[in-house]
Amino acid sequence: MAREPSELRVTVRTRSGSTARTYTLRCDPTGGDHPDPEAACAALDRAARAFAPVPKEQLCTQTYGGPQTAAIEGTWRGTMVSATFDRTDGCEIARWDSLAAVFGTPTDGAGAT
Repeated sequence: MAREPSELRVTVRTRSGSTARTYTLRCDPTGGDHPDPEAACAALDRAARAFAPVPKEQLCTQTYGGPQTAAIEGTWRGTMVSATFDRTDGCEIARWDSLAAVFGTPTDGAGAT
């Protein structure tokens, strides 16, 4: 089954005030300057609600996961998307971890404090 092409701009900061890394990610067909577009597109495909924020009524552990932040903007499967991500509590950490391949490998600062 053919899918609509997707093109996303992914911006990641490892800490407040650090220089942002920005990638272009294309899916269907896979491409862009993202370091691993195949893994990133697969992570987005697996995520149930990749771009949805944590619901306001959701109870989350108050565990700080680090200063990393990210933003994804563009078109996903024909729909305009704009989402931000951080690691400020357990829910946000889980959301981040589900898309870790989109943001980069754990060794590039994800999870570091």
